[in-house]
Amino acid sequence: MTKPFSLQPLLDLSQNRMDSAARELGRLIALEQEGQRKLELLRNYRAEYEARFVAALHGGIGVEALRNYSAFMARIDEAIDIQHASLSQSQQHTASGKQQWMAQRNKVKAYDTLHDRHIEREERKSAREEQRQSDEHTANRIHRLKDEGER
Repeated sequence: MTKPFSLQPLLDLSQNRMDSAARELGRLIALEQEGQRKLELLRNYRAEYEARFVAALHGGIGVEALRNYSAFMARIDEAIDIQHASLSQSQQHTASGKQQWMAQRNKVKAYDTLHDRHIEREERKSAREEQRQSDEHTANRIHRLKDEGER
């Protein structure tokens, strides 16, 4: 009869925590990718708006239109700066989430190693017990045959 792995509850708990950390990491990666996408959209929009601004300058624009273009580009630049800061924070959260997932994965690996060693010990113990029983059975048979031969 093999003994159950005494650390199985901890192995199960660490696997659950690793799974949770993996889901959280996936969520953080998706948020980071969305932030990157938004930043690229803003940069592309700014480049398009700047191209229109340059075209308008070449076509000749009034002072009020120049002021409006400049003010709007300043707002776009501000939005880009805000999104860049948000993306940077998101990247830090993703890095932290990755570290947490890796720490949980390392715990699972450690418990898995202990579990594997436990299984190997139990298998060796079982094999020794089977060999002992086989040897005992053989010795009893030899003893019986010997007793029958002496009669």
